[in-house]
Amino acid sequence: MSTDSIQPCERQVLIDEIPLMLVEGGRGAPLLVLHDELGYPGWLAWNASLAEHRRLIIPMAPGFGRSPGLDWLSSLRDLACLYGRFLRDNGFDRVDVLGFSLGGWLAAEMAVNWPGQFARMMLVAPMGIKPSEGEILDLFMRSAPEYLRAGICQPASCAEYLKLYGRQPTQPQLEQWEEARAQVARLAWSPYMHNPSLPSLLRGVRSMPTLLVWGERDAVVPAATARRYQESIPDAQIALLRECGHRPEIERTQEFVNIIRQFIGS
Repeated sequence: MSTDSIQPCERQVLIDEIPLMLVEGGRGAPLLVLHDELGYPGWLAWNASLAEHRRLIIPMAPGFGRSPGLDWLSSLRDLACLYGRFLRDNGFDRVDVLGFSLGGWLAAEMAVNWPGQFARMMLVAPMGIKPSEGEILDLFMRSAPEYLRAGICQPASCAEYLKLYGRQPTQPQLEQWEEARAQVARLAWSPYMHNPSLPSLLRGVRSMPTLLVWGERDAVVPAATARRYQESIPDAQIALLRECGHRPEIERTQEFVNIIRQFIGS
């Protein structure tokens, strides 16, 4: 496959009259990718690797990036319903889903609403369930750059982290992060970053092949949360990456890609 064939492009789709921006790139069966609480960071090395065999579909959630906010959107469950409509309207049937942090929680809510829309579910350090040990890091008690640094186990030695965030953020980037944080406050402020009903509701998707990927030194969502997810989805597999924080796709890119490829068979 040529490099040009997997380059991402951005386009807008409409759900009724609701505009939603998408980033799309790669070839093969579609893979729905749900970004984290600070929005889509750009096309990274892990995206390019997975795009060699899969077509990545990455929506920018309303209020994040170039997708305009929606006044009526007030919970992750609302967003899950909207994304479910997007999948149905665009003919995505039993798609694989890969969700990161807040996006992992969103994928879990979508699965609860309609398990049949997914073939396989991969959740990378998902929020959504209250940790049994420790607590989810407070996004609003620190600046966005500080929050990003906390998510990486060893920032000084992580080349892709330094490429993305090691420079002084531009004013547009800071504004985009602040808009994302405002939207997260609308969706997940109280209770903070979890849904008390989710563990019980997830029992309805126990037959879905599910992979939980976590860094063992995650300072944002404690790795012990993986066990709480597995209590609700007993057949879920857990991949725990050593000496890794909240963003294994950045800190352990090749290991992360290998784990995902093995699980989805490509």
